[in-house]
Amino acid sequence: MLRLDPGEGRISTTRNFQVWEGGGEYNVARGLKRCFGLRTAIVTALADNPVGRLVEDLMYQGGVDQSYVRWVPFDGVGREVRNGLNFTERGFGVRAAVGCSDRGHTAVSQLKTGEIDWDQIFGVDGCQWFHTGGIFAALSESTQLVALEAMKAAKLHGTVVSYDLNYRPSLWKSIGGKAEAQEVNRALAPFVDVMIGNEEDFTASLGMKVDSLDADHSHLDTSAFQKMIEVAVETYPNFTVVATTLRKATSASRNDWGAVCYVDGVLHEAPWRKDLEIFDRVGGGDSFASGLIYGFLTARGPQWAVECGAAHGALAMSTPGDTTMASLGEVERAMKLGTARVDR
Repeated sequence: MLRLDPGEGRISTTRNFQVWEGGGEYNVARGLKRCFGLRTAIVTALADNPVGRLVEDLMYQGGVDQSYVRWVPFDGVGREVRNGLNFTERGFGVRAAVGCSDRGHTAVSQLKTGEIDWDQIFGVDGCQWFHTGGIFAALSESTQLVALEAMKAAKLHGTVVSYDLNYRPSLWKSIGGKAEAQEVNRALAPFVDVMIGNEEDFTASLGMKVDSLDADHSHLDTSAFQKMIEVAVETYPNFTVVATTLRKATSASRNDWGAVCYVDGVLHEAPWRKDLEIFDRVGGGDSFASGLIYGFLTARGPQWAVECGAAHGALAMSTPGDTTMASLGEVERAMKLGTARVDR
């Protein structure tokens, strides 16, 4: 989709927008390519008009392979097919970030089973890791079926499947809310190897209750997450990894930020970043996911992977737009909790 960003202003009063490409799966693929140097591709659909070609041009800069993009003929006004827009303001201090989606009748929401040759992608082209999530599943009834089709094909070919719950109330609002989100995500969960989310995602999308704050509601309680994760793994024994980001927002521009990763009965925790300054929080979770995935794809182990994901997510929130602008060297330095002194 195309993100329209009013910068320091607000959607309702701005006269200028900066444009970025974005999307849950795309942000992860772009991070793995641009920051971590892996070969990645995006499976999506775009309406063939100037807005779609703008998204294409932005994706070229991201280096993500577009061989699997489906281009759908445009009807002239968007009655039948269009490209998704997401207006997002960053927030500051006591003013929270705000998103306004304009994504009805998009080309990607109309993807149907049988339109993507998953056996080619997983069996012939050799895709090692497939990532999707709850935003794609929320776009339409057909995208839920496409996600299921893809995940089944990936499992058949031995491809690792990761899934980011990414609960967005606005996307589920008109189609059944949390109850529908839970029904859909519970149907997809049995085909997931690596389940990713935050505390709200697990509660809203899978119905798993967790009180993330301690008794005086001042600090995040990772022990509560471990209990929730243990229940998740017991419910879905196919989960080989469960990873969550942890966040306490003292304001829109200052957060406590951390992450945990549960593997083989052991909870691995990234060092907490207290009072982390946030420039643009959108995409922090996706950048966490790409760092985590990179750690596992390169066999660095779960502790390294969760620390990499947390550092990458923190860096992504220091720059505008949905996608990362960090380098691997910057991530490795941040993993060591390096300072922000000038690098000359």
